[in-house]
Amino acid sequence: MGIVWAIIIGAIVGALAKLLMPGKDPGGFWITSLLGICGAVVAKFIGQAVGWYRPEDSVGMVAAIVGAVLLLAIYRMMRRPSASLNV
Repeated sequence: MGIVWAIIIGAIVGALAKLLMPGKDPGGFWITSLLGICGAVVAKFIGQAVGWYRPEDSVGMVAAIVGAVLLLAIYRMMRRPSASLNV
């Protein structure tokens, strides 16, 4: 049952991250869910490095959204077409 909840919460977090960042993003339900789940993982990693979270703590919704927005921004920077290729 844990994986089902991770997908549900990931979809919610990923959708909220996409709403907060204007622009066109490819990807459907699964990409959005993965974005949310990975955002929570990134938020937990950063939070543990800074000392906000212990290993047994769960990440809050706001931190997960911030992590997902961060991943979405990195994804967009990597997917941006390079001007040097347009010759």
